[in-house]
Amino acid sequence: MTAKIWSFASYNLWSLFSPPIGQEIWHCDHKRGFIKAKKNDAIVQELMAQDTSWQRIGLLGQQGVYEFHQDRDLLCSSYGVEQVAKILQLHQETVEIATRVIEILKNYYENPILRGKDIIKLSRGDEGYPEPILIQQGNYQFNLYAAIDCIFRELDGTLHILDFKTGKTDFDRRQGLVYLLAVQYLYPKQPAIASFYNLETNKWSEHITANPNQLKAIQTELVKIAKQHQQELWRYRKNPAEFNQIYPSNPGINCLYCQFKSICKFFISEVSA
Repeated sequence: MTAKIWSFASYNLWSLFSPPIGQEIWHCDHKRGFIKAKKNDAIVQELMAQDTSWQRIGLLGQQGVYEFHQDRDLLCSSYGVEQVAKILQLHQETVEIATRVIEILKNYYENPILRGKDIIKLSRGDEGYPEPILIQQGNYQFNLYAAIDCIFRELDGTLHILDFKTGKTDFDRRQGLVYLLAVQYLYPKQPAIASFYNLETNKWSEHITANPNQLKAIQTELVKIAKQHQQELWRYRKNPAEFNQIYPSNPGINCLYCQFKSICKFFISEVSA
């Protein structure tokens, strides 16, 4: 019996189909195939379970912010950074990861941007998939997944959706728009804005807003992506031999940093200048 293919969309899925402007060189549909079509293969599961350094730093940085706000005294204690580092067990991480996360903790300790805020939601980052939001557009239904890091209420009542970043990660406006769409369903008729904050550089993005027509356009785009994803999975399950045609490769410099390079037949180890 063929397992049901659920219709869903998320910012992550959108980014796997279409990279941010200027990041096309890093995009590869073949990678999406491993992540979405072959995710139950043992070797793929093993590779996906291995966090990259930048993924680990991002997760631990977010967990650090979470821990600071679980015990507000940590932001007042001269040993606050050390105590959070102990909670995160940074001594078990590599020197590179531990060093960068310590700097993130110091940054946040010195500039706790959520201190005094009316926090509605603050994620630790390792809770797993968020609860899906069922969306109906015409005769089509799909689940929207939005892994929102933080929501707090501004003094004027506006909901502020905040996503944490680390490293040199660029802010992708589409992510903020998807989260605004999600909040429209989670908190109906409440005004909302979205922004990004880099925990290493202390850099805020500009505020992202959207009117009803813009959110409707985002929803329509997500429907398109959800349908395309379903169609690709059906094609693959019907004929696994067509994997390379359904999910074409884009070999290049991106191969050097791909988590699936050990099992990808299109991997190239050297890139000409």
